[in-house]
Amino acid sequence: MEPSFSTVAFERRDGRVVARFALTLEHAPDAVWAALTVPAKFVSWLAPGDIDPRPGGVVKLNFPDSGIVIDSTISAFEAGRVLEYSWSGPGEPLRPIRFELGPTGAATGLVVTLSVPAEEDAARTAAGWAAHLEMLAAALAGAPIKFPFEVFKAAREAYRARLAVDQSS
Repeated sequence: MEPSFSTVAFERRDGRVVARFALTLEHAPDAVWAALTVPAKFVSWLAPGDIDPRPGGVVKLNFPDSGIVIDSTISAFEAGRVLEYSWSGPGEPLRPIRFELGPTGAATGLVVTLSVPAEEDAARTAAGWAAHLEMLAAALAGAPIKFPFEVFKAAREAYRARLAVDQSS
C-alpha cells in the first residue's frame, strides 16, 4: 500500500518556489498553536529546540539526525493565529515557513506555506514538511511517530513529478 501524504500546491514566483499545504486537524486551535510554539510539544513532531513566540523572537531548532540547525527570528506573529520564521541557519538564504491557523468548527484549519530559492530542491523540502505534518497530526492525537521516511520518499517523488510538469507547461 502506498503511503498517503498531504497534497500541496506549488507556485513559481520571483525566483522562488512556494509550496502551500492546507489541512484540517481534528483538534482545537489552542492545542495546535501549543504544538507549534511550546518546545515540550514541538519536540514530538519537529525537533528539539527553543522558540520565543513573539514578533522578533528567536527560533532555534536542532535536527541531530540530519545535522540541520535552524537559528532564525520570527518575522510574522499573531498569537494563536500566525507564526512565520525562516527555515534556515546563519548565512543561508531565507526559506520562510508560515503557519496560519483558524477554527473550523471544533477542528483547526492549518495552512503551511514555505518558500525556497528556485535552484533548491523544492520537492525534497515540501516532502520533508509533508512528513513532519504527519508527525504533527500523530502527536496531536497522543500517538507520536518517528520521521516517516516512506511518506517522505513517496511525497518527494510525487512532488518532483508535479514540479517537472509545471515547469514544462
